[in-house]
Amino acid sequence: MRKSWLPAYIALGLIWGCSFIFIELGLEFLTPFGVAFVRCSLGAITLLIVVRSRKIALPKDKSTWRKLWIVALLLNVVPGILFAFAQQYVTSVLAGIINATTPLMTMVFMLLLFREQKLKREQIIGLFIGAFGVMVVLGIWKGIGDNQLLGVAALLLAVSCYGYSFPYMTRNILPLVLKPEAAATVQLILAAITLLPLYLFDGIAEDNYQLNSLLAMLALGVLGSGFAYIWNFSIIAAAGGSIASTVTYVTPVVAVFVGWLFLGEQITWHEPVGAVFVILGAAITQGRFTSKVVGK
Repeated sequence: MRKSWLPAYIALGLIWGCSFIFIELGLEFLTPFGVAFVRCSLGAITLLIVVRSRKIALPKDKSTWRKLWIVALLLNVVPGILFAFAQQYVTSVLAGIINATTPLMTMVFMLLLFREQKLKREQIIGLFIGAFGVMVVLGIWKGIGDNQLLGVAALLLAVSCYGYSFPYMTRNILPLVLKPEAAATVQLILAAITLLPLYLFDGIAEDNYQLNSLLAMLALGVLGSGFAYIWNFSIIAAAGGSIASTVTYVTPVVAVFVGWLFLGEQITWHEPVGAVFVILGAAITQGRFTSKVVGK
C-alpha cells in the first residue's frame, strides 16, 4: 500500500498559499532582493541537510549545474524578486490569484516551444477563460492605476518564467534522470549564490526586525522553498503528477483567505469571481474535464 499523500498535499497547499503573506511581512525589513535571497538560502540549507541525511549525492557534471542554474533563474531568482517587488504595489490576495495562471502560461510556452503539438479545442477554450478571469480579477472595466499596473506586470512576468521553466526542464533536465531532491538542492544553492551580490548591494530595507516578520521569512525559506519540494516529490511518487499539479488550484483560495484574515486586505467581489475563472481555465487546459476512454 502506498503511503498516504493527503497530509503532504494539505501542507503544500497551505504553505504555498501562505507564501504571499510571508512575502508581505518580509518586506517590512527586507527589499525584494533580500526576500528572494533569504528564502532561497534557507531553502538550500534545509535541502542540504535532507540530502546529507538521506545520503543522496549531488551531481558533479558542470553542464548539469549550468542547466540547473537556468532552472534556478526561472523558478527562484527572477520570480522571487518580481513577486516581492510586485507586492509593494498589489495585495497578497491579488498575487496569489495571478500565481494560479501558471498552468496557462505553461501551456502557452509548451505550444510555442513544442511546435509539433497541436492546439486542442479545449485548450483554446481554457486559455480564453483564464485570460477572461485575469481581466475580471483586475476589474479591468474600472481601469488600473499606474502602481497596480506595475505590480501586475511584474506578477505576469514572474509567472511567465514559471511557464517557460516546465518545457525547459522537460527538454534539458528530465533526460538527466537526477534525483529530484538533488536537483532541487543544487537549484536553490545556485539561486542563493546568484542572489548574494544583489542582497549585499541592497538587501535590507530598514532595521525593523519584528518577530512576526522574522518568523514569516523562516517559514517562507524552510517550508516554502525547502520542505515544499520534498512534499511535492512525495505526492508525485504516491499519487502521480496529475494529482500533485492540482495544488495550484488550492493556493489562491488559501492566499485570499489568509490575506483577508491576517492582513485585513479588502477583497472586492470581482477578485474571487475572477479567480474561479482562472482556476477553471487552468483546469480545462490541463484536460481535467476531458473524458478518458479506458482500453483504447
